[in-house]
Amino acid sequence: MCVTRRILKALVFGFAALSLSSLPADAGVRLPDSSLSPLGPETSVPFGWVDFCQRYGGECDEAPATPEAIVLTPAAFRKIETINVAVNAKVDPVTDAEHVGAPDAWDIPADGKGDCEDYALLKRRLLVEAGFPRAALLMTVVKDQHGDGHSVLMVRTSRGDFVLDNLIDEVKPWSRTPYRFVKRQSQENQNVWVSIGAPTSAPMYVAK
Repeated sequence: MCVTRRILKALVFGFAALSLSSLPADAGVRLPDSSLSPLGPETSVPFGWVDFCQRYGGECDEAPATPEAIVLTPAAFRKIETINVAVNAKVDPVTDAEHVGAPDAWDIPADGKGDCEDYALLKRRLLVEAGFPRAALLMTVVKDQHGDGHSVLMVRTSRGDFVLDNLIDEVKPWSRTPYRFVKRQSQENQNVWVSIGAPTSAPMYVAK
């Protein structure tokens, strides 16, 4: 247990120590543009999120929140990219069945192992520790090219919605990913989930 706690502590405090003001201004750097994902009505909450919140109450505020967007400066975007790349490199992919003997278990990968939800949850925590608003960091469920379920972290910014994915290090506009977006957390209440409409410029796949 001591080893696993040291792994997580090193990740959390290492990135929290990087303040946005410590990064250069990068004047003239061209930032990517995205769009805002179109939202539909409230929908079912993933069981994995409910179970996660029962074990990590501090990660799941129940009070209504004010929607926020990250002001996407070059420094902010670079920090988001850095955390995405580092978590992808530090966590070894393993299925829930292999890891904990359960079909769907969301957790912070304190032992350095996890599946897609675990990557996204750790990135969410590290971004909050780095000073980004939790209301802009949204757990999101998608379907991949084969119709299989997958989870990513969607980041709402002043330049649109971007995706942090454990399968790719690049932080991409949501509509430029090969996924069918299903649902994500509401910005007003992270324990409420809303459906997501289709992007206009990405291929669509039929969900199972």
